[in-house]
Amino acid sequence: MKRGATSLAVCTLLATQAVAAPQPLSMDQSSGTLMDAATSAKIWHDNVPARVSKLYPSGKFRFASDVTGGFNDAKTCVVSARAMLLPVILLPIQGRKVVYAPVKAATAFDAVGSLTQAQCQEVARTKLKEAIQSLTTALAAG
Repeated sequence: MKRGATSLAVCTLLATQAVAAPQPLSMDQSSGTLMDAATSAKIWHDNVPARVSKLYPSGKFRFASDVTGGFNDAKTCVVSARAMLLPVILLPIQGRKVVYAPVKAATAFDAVGSLTQAQCQEVARTKLKEAIQSLTTALAAG
């Protein structure tokens, strides 16, 4: 009798933890000088329509971003922002893993001269937003 109660308690605890930990919407592989993970996550959250989230649930897919660039020798801010939809697979031992094999991707880039570091970061945020909007438009269309 005691063993059954312990098993029930363990199952209840595991079920509670599974429900309490929602899957993240996105992951970020950006360089730290232009974009941090929190900023990227907020941009994803603000720009992914509900229809796309419903079509591509976070249990099976993950959105990923990769923002790279910085200043070149001529002091020009160069930014490349890539937004991708990656599949999530279930492995027997490791569990759910994101596979870097983009289902769809979109890239936006720009080069602007005479900017400060903060202005260059703003360009990076704008370009990531453009890439996300392009990606989600393509995903919503079919």
